[in-house]
Amino acid sequence: MLSNLANLVRYRGLISSLVARELKARYRGSVFGFLWSFINPLLLLLIYSFVFTTVIPNQVEGVQPYQLFMFCGILPWTWFATSLSDAAGSLIAGGNLIKKVLFPAEVLPIVNVLANMVHFFLGLVILVVFLVIYRHAPDAWDLVWFPIAVVVQLLFTVSLALLLAALTVHFRDIRDILANVLTLWFFATPIIYPHFQANVQRFKPFFNVNPFTHLAVAYQEILFFNGPIGHWKWLLALGLVSVPLFLACYWVFDRLRDSFAEAV
Repeated sequence: MLSNLANLVRYRGLISSLVARELKARYRGSVFGFLWSFINPLLLLLIYSFVFTTVIPNQVEGVQPYQLFMFCGILPWTWFATSLSDAAGSLIAGGNLIKKVLFPAEVLPIVNVLANMVHFFLGLVILVVFLVIYRHAPDAWDLVWFPIAVVVQLLFTVSLALLLAALTVHFRDIRDILANVLTLWFFATPIIYPHFQANVQRFKPFFNVNPFTHLAVAYQEILFFNGPIGHWKWLLALGLVSVPLFLACYWVFDRLRDSFAEAV
């Protein structure tokens, strides 16, 4: 396992090429092409702005403008959820590749996570523009924590992506189960509601065991609340937990590796 893990560094060129191919393929044949990476989050943010300021005005204290608060959590969640959904079927979709003896199968779920991370960064540009427009720009000192949050989320997401990709090859029902689990997970995470509300604090122990709570709150504190980053201990704890989680998930992936070619 350790030798295969060490080889990932050698495959960085292959991973970069496949990520570029994935990004190009997503908008191939469309009129606006790669511009959709900016248009989609822009349209989504405009829709949220209309709904929560005109249709059902949200006046929750401390999270105004509400649409920007919500978007600070939805962007990283979209990266996370879409990565897992794509990665779950990545080995099945890439069956022709993994049947080649020398092709490293773990590259495929990793490529899905990295490609969606690029879309996360592009959507972040739209969010930052609106934060500046609403005079809600994040503090420079708080932004020091942003790359830490990204690295923690990347490691956590890659871990689950490898596990799901390996298991889905043998248990195809996982993709349908995952869709429902992600829906429940989304509403069980303080993304569309602030974590400090009294009725949310009643269930604080439950939220504390939800890994994505600490990522969502960290992004909200960094980008929206302008500090201080009170959730930094939880963020670092999640980062520390993600290291053995990654090793465990990669171990499962490596143990099942020889069965992939036959199962797909």
